[in-house]
Amino acid sequence: MSDLFGKDDAATTAQGRDRSRPLADRLRPTTLDDVVGQDHLLGPEGVLTRMLASASLGSLVFWGPPGTGKTTIARLLADAGDHHFEQISAIFSGVADLKKVFESARLRATRGAKTLLFVDEIHRFNRAQQDSFLPVMEDGTITLVGATTENPSFELNAALLSRARVLTFHAHDHNSLSDLLERAEAAEGRSLPVDATARQVIIRLADGDGRALLTLAEEAWRAAKEDEMFDAEALQTVLQRRAPIYDKGQDGHYNLISALHKAVRGSDPDAALYYLARMFDAGEDPLYLGRRLVRMASEDIGLADPQALVIANAAKDAYDYLGSPEGELALAQACVYLATAPKSNALYTAFKGAMRVAREAGSLPPPKHILNAPTGLMKDEGYGDGYQYDHDQPDAFSGQGYFPDKLQRHTFYEPVDRGFERDVRKRLEYWEKLRRDRNG
Repeated sequence: MSDLFGKDDAATTAQGRDRSRPLADRLRPTTLDDVVGQDHLLGPEGVLTRMLASASLGSLVFWGPPGTGKTTIARLLADAGDHHFEQISAIFSGVADLKKVFESARLRATRGAKTLLFVDEIHRFNRAQQDSFLPVMEDGTITLVGATTENPSFELNAALLSRARVLTFHAHDHNSLSDLLERAEAAEGRSLPVDATARQVIIRLADGDGRALLTLAEEAWRAAKEDEMFDAEALQTVLQRRAPIYDKGQDGHYNLISALHKAVRGSDPDAALYYLARMFDAGEDPLYLGRRLVRMASEDIGLADPQALVIANAAKDAYDYLGSPEGELALAQACVYLATAPKSNALYTAFKGAMRVAREAGSLPPPKHILNAPTGLMKDEGYGDGYQYDHDQPDAFSGQGYFPDKLQRHTFYEPVDRGFERDVRKRLEYWEKLRRDRNG
């Protein structure tokens, strides 16, 4: 081939081959100093910086969203620590593949060579497969670096976690994504065909994912005609993209619903509306949001405002009736109502306490005086004997005991001095006084 092409032609051909690779692959860092983002791990005082300085790289689990550099950093760690780099994916690998990798690592170790095994999507391995790593981690055959987008506390064996340090990778922020765009423009030797507002749209659509950002940039370059410049509206039309959509089975879903719930509990209607809008925008099932609002009405408001549950349930039904987008406003109305309602977890706490005592007490029968006696035998056994019909008593209150005979009286429900529960508290205090007076 070298006989057929001059130096310039060969260089042009090589550049063409390089341009055929995805931009994200071409911009992959070749040293740890080139990595953008993750300064808490790779900065001067970063965890990985300290590990490499001490030459004591141990097994690790990288936990974080896609496009944050987990694979790249694992490969660069292997280079920096003079390890042979081996990569597998839990999606495509099974026990037989693991055995081959472990055997190759053992042979390598006999020659004095170290192996860093990078396992992508490690949470996809089942419990038994995860256990197979333990012996080779313990005897130093491999240094394991697992990558996961899922919470390791829930998805990985405790035994594996006890032998590896979990490092959290952060989604790229605005600054690091801007830096990546500048590097892309330098690599391409041309500016992005977008105005300043459209540039911010690309950063927003990337949603913290560096790989997605570079893919979006490539799409913009491909779509642009000569001397064409996209504004924000034109760019979104060309890219055919909408707001970032999180994976409903992953942490983004749970993080946002947690944020929504806590904003409602914290009586911040503006923040609550923001997170509700985020979840609508991300394609969340509105009926799921309706169910969560109903739960919040009982858990965080309860009897401080009994209408909260009515309104939350009505909003869910309204969405079910109207559909999207008209029904979304009903859920927003319920969200604001809950956030601005008086708060009380007295009912929630009372129910948990009652459940605990019920489990501990087991199958204790109710006292016989409050049981019906539909047969003569049951009446002879004392069922219903001594029951006082409350409506026939002064103040429509008898003050009888209703707990099982072998279980002392418990107080589970302690209403707060907010909202409607102020009135409930006064009633309970009045009835407790009558109970003491009538029972001595």
